[in-house]
Amino acid sequence: MTTATPPTVDGADRRPPSTGHAAAAPSPVAAAAGWLVQNPLLVLLVVMVAGVQLATGAQLGWGNLRGVFLDAAVIAIVAAPVAMLVIAGYIDLSVGSTLALGGVVAGKVAQSGGSPLVAVGAALLAGAAVGVVNAVLATVFGLSSFIVTLGMLTAVRGVAQLVSPLPLSNFGEAFGFLGIGNIAGIPLPALLAVAVLLTAGVFLTRTPAGRHVYAIGVNREAAYLSGVDVRRIPFLLFVTSGAAAGLAGAITVARLNSAPAGQLGGGFELAVITAVLLGGIALTGGEGSMVDVLVGVLFMGLLRNGLTLLGVTTFWQNVASGLALVAAIAIAAATHSVRGKMQTREARRLDDAAPTG
Repeated sequence: MTTATPPTVDGADRRPPSTGHAAAAPSPVAAAAGWLVQNPLLVLLVVMVAGVQLATGAQLGWGNLRGVFLDAAVIAIVAAPVAMLVIAGYIDLSVGSTLALGGVVAGKVAQSGGSPLVAVGAALLAGAAVGVVNAVLATVFGLSSFIVTLGMLTAVRGVAQLVSPLPLSNFGEAFGFLGIGNIAGIPLPALLAVAVLLTAGVFLTRTPAGRHVYAIGVNREAAYLSGVDVRRIPFLLFVTSGAAAGLAGAITVARLNSAPAGQLGGGFELAVITAVLLGGIALTGGEGSMVDVLVGVLFMGLLRNGLTLLGVTTFWQNVASGLALVAAIAIAAATHSVRGKMQTREARRLDDAAPTG
């Protein structure tokens, strides 16, 4: 994947002045190698899909892809704000339990006769409330976001079970449209996921606040000295992450027509983090893009789907998902190392090509 370069805080161009001499273009082999280094997961994705399609003849059928998109959409909706948090140097591990809370809240409202919009609004508010708690503890009090959200992972699950001790079901056809409905033949959750990813992409690349997200992740102290509000932006990202998880909960409950608080969203946070890391979003912060997130989400969705089509049991699918998380970290580390070496080699090449005297 192509990793976005963090823009400067003030938007000024920091490129070195041109020497007036065009450097020699890299060879086709070097260019291809550079592309492979920048897009390792995309290459693996194409190879994996081609292999499964040849073996089963079923993965690229629209009926199968529709199911993949439905599953991937819920992950993508949450992965986008979580990725922005990671770019800023934070993390949110509570999204699985927040999904459960948003789902049971939406289910309660829908079951009591509330309109789908009211149910979704309630889920968004419940998720945002969790995000506010995470934000206060992590940005105002300065506690580790890993520890804070790990604790909230358990606490919010308990709250969801208090809200609905028994599983809810039968929410009505209108609410069900949120999870299984189509617009122009495209699943509604997939359209919502595309909207979320596009909005997040525009925010990161086209707004000052988006550039500040990168700046905070690169160097929080330098960003603060440059006038960036290093608390407010992460605060809003935590709230957005919680609200997105609440929305994902409403979609999941609408699709399943059931809301078991104890099981809903179990392991969801790992799926989100794996997709984010597979996409090349660095845990150290400061780099990544929504295109990376999309590729990571699709890879996870198509991997599980491909294993299912090949007849692999759920237990081995869980093993594969766990290994994918380890592989994501390994790929990110290897890509970062190789990219650094290539950049050093390119800088030397440009120095050698520059005229002397």
